Amino acid sequence: MQGAFNRRTRSLSVTAAGTALLLACAMPAQAADGLSDLKAALARLQGTAPLKAALETKTWRRIGEGKEVEESSGQASVGLEENGQGLQLIYGKDVLARMEAEQRAQVKNPNAKTPTLSVAREFSPVELRTMTAAAANLARQLERVSYKSEKTAVYGGNQVRQLTFSVPLETLSDRDRKYIKDFEGTFDLWIAADGTPLASHTLVNGSGRAFVVVGFDFRQEEDAVYGVSGDRLLMLRRESKRKQSGGGDKSDERITKTLQTSS
Repeated sequence: MQGAFNRRTRSLSVTAAGTALLLACAMPAQAADGLSDLKAALARLQGTAPLKAALETKTWRRIGEGKEVEESSGQASVGLEENGQGLQLIYGKDVLARMEAEQRAQVKNPNAKTPTLSVAREFSPVELRTMTAAAANLARQLERVSYKSEKTAVYGGNQVRQLTFSVPLETLSDRDRKYIKDFEGTFDLWIAADGTPLASHTLVNGSGRAFVVVGFDFRQEEDAVYGVSGDRLLMLRRESKRKQSGGGDKSDERITKTLQTSS
């Protein structure tokens, strides 16, 4: 009797183990966390495929207030090509003509408005690479922020994952930090199921005091939209807003950049 019981017990154990193994094989593998998927996507999308695109940039700035306020705006488009030889900017004849006219106007009047020249300052290689090499840019950004949470969200009518990070005060230089009293920053990133970035939002608020008596506050906000071209992650749209006040002065600016690829 005892032997039969032991044999029956062993049989049940084997059957239970086999059933558990079958259930484990039938269940889908657990999805990786969003941060891991994001990092994998960024590593996958740092491509070097040739790129041709048009970049449109619009700027708007307002400095001062009341009767002393100065407001300016500008718009310009350039072509760009990136390949194995590097990054090349292509200025159209109309843009070059406007730049020349504004330079001549400055000679006669140092206070002349120069909207095209102002926009041209946004065409630095660093600014351009932020958009044409968005995966590398985001990877660097992840090194500067602290992961907080992940949740399900809706973007473009589809269910996506939203990753939230905090932006620490240490992202500022030692020189700037010593004047900051209050600081808060968040970075939200929406990703697809495979970790590919879709959009992001950065918000930084702060206030402080310089030279003991001069109080100031600032707000920086940036929205970005991403897309994939071949094996390359691109920032297709970037809108930056900055506001600051202090010492009896105020400034407000908005810069919008749109990247459109071409064959």
